[in-house]
Amino acid sequence: MTARLDFTSEAFFRDPPKAIASLRLSGPVVATRFPLIGEVWITTTHDATAQVLKDGATFTLRKEDGDVAGLRWWMPRYVRTIANNMLTMDEPDHTRLRGIVDEAFRRRAIVAMEPRIRAIADDLAAELFAKGDPADLVQRYARILPLAVISELLGLPQADRPRFIAWANEMSSLTSVVSFFRLLWAFRKMRAYLERQLQIAREQGGEGLIAELIQVEREGGQITPDEMVSMVFLLLAAGSETTTHLISGSAYELLRSPDLRDWLEQDWSRVGLAVEEFLRFVSPVQFSKPRYVRRDVDVEGVRLKKGDRVMVMLAAANMDPAMHECPETLDLERKPNRHMSFGTGIHFCLGHQLARIEAACALEALFTRWPRLGLAVEASQIRWRKRPGIRMIAQLPVMADAGERCPPAKGDAERLLAG
Repeated sequence: MTARLDFTSEAFFRDPPKAIASLRLSGPVVATRFPLIGEVWITTTHDATAQVLKDGATFTLRKEDGDVAGLRWWMPRYVRTIANNMLTMDEPDHTRLRGIVDEAFRRRAIVAMEPRIRAIADDLAAELFAKGDPADLVQRYARILPLAVISELLGLPQADRPRFIAWANEMSSLTSVVSFFRLLWAFRKMRAYLERQLQIAREQGGEGLIAELIQVEREGGQITPDEMVSMVFLLLAAGSETTTHLISGSAYELLRSPDLRDWLEQDWSRVGLAVEEFLRFVSPVQFSKPRYVRRDVDVEGVRLKKGDRVMVMLAAANMDPAMHECPETLDLERKPNRHMSFGTGIHFCLGHQLARIEAACALEALFTRWPRLGLAVEASQIRWRKRPGIRMIAQLPVMADAGERCPPAKGDAERLLAG
């Protein structure tokens, strides 16, 4: 039997634990239909998710002809180039490319960037209401911070940041085949831009991760020009988009939960612990990329056949009561917290350190700079984008001085949402 659940509905995004609990009643692996993908199995438990992610020999990201599982025949070459990155590769290509970027990351010392990330967050927090109050926390803060950090890390010109924001907004609008076609032009421009930046680094050198990647390439790293483009695209896109929604989702939860906010503001040394729970509870990345089943296999007692497609539901793994006590509750003091938000196995998220640091700095800078920050609309008016697989708040109107943290019923905030 095929489970029917609208993975792009407002009800699903507003209350994932409720929908996931209902879905899990159908089994640890459930047949369903997913937007843009079609018929697919999805995992609903921590153990089923871990099995699929760790067993690359059985669950492959590539078709038998070597093409990426999620690609369609009609997609242009430049889209295929961008999609052909280490996130969609099996062994041995994944290890080859992961080694190259790991080496570049080691040279950049991500943990040492924390003071700089905090400085960027402080500056952006100070400018939050520069264009008016209320302000959209997504566009004015949560989106800009990760893009500013990753572009600086890569060594991309600060003057190009507006085009990164425009591209990020285009990617956030991907909700259907129609919107995908609108996105093609943005992909084409991004690829051309990144090719130029890589060529500049080859000819002139420079500072940043791109220059480090070029140096690794010169020292014998086995990587093709197309793979280099797709890798930088992955770092730019994946290094900003998901963190944007982690920051906005975490801020939303604090803004509507005064007790949790008070607990955190009493001692900001707790922010690291809180971020782990936000990663679990908010779960910005809800699903993995689709994988093909290479052989008949049992997953938690469910029989999958060779040729089937399966997607792991990270959000469901994070809400599994077998792994987390009272998973539907946001508990900032949760220990241990074995969430799956960064995945597991060989594809464990490369940027996990960076995302954790950015989220911690973003929350502390925001609520320290604006101690009376509040939602400018009722929480019930907040909406999520209809993007399958990613949980992203569309707009988050906030005001600098909410008084007793009670939002107004009408006014500028409604016009902000309408706009």
